[in-house]
Amino acid sequence: MTVNSLLEVIWTISAFGLVVLVLLHSPKGDGIGGIGGQAQLFTSTKSAETTLNRVTWTFAILFMGLTIILSAGWLG
Repeated sequence: MTVNSLLEVIWTISAFGLVVLVLLHSPKGDGIGGIGGQAQLFTSTKSAETTLNRVTWTFAILFMGLTIILSAGWLG
């Protein structure tokens, strides 16, 4: 497996992960995050929202960075 192929796999996983994480956000209500008892994973709503924000930002930065690298053709 080449480096380019590996980065494409990571890019695809980060894209799907980003979609799921954005859908889990709950700006005003429970949102999709209320399905399946997600609220019980954390001790408080603020803790859950903070963790979700950090993970979402991480996936977003990873996705955008890989998009730039793969589209620029720097790897050959």
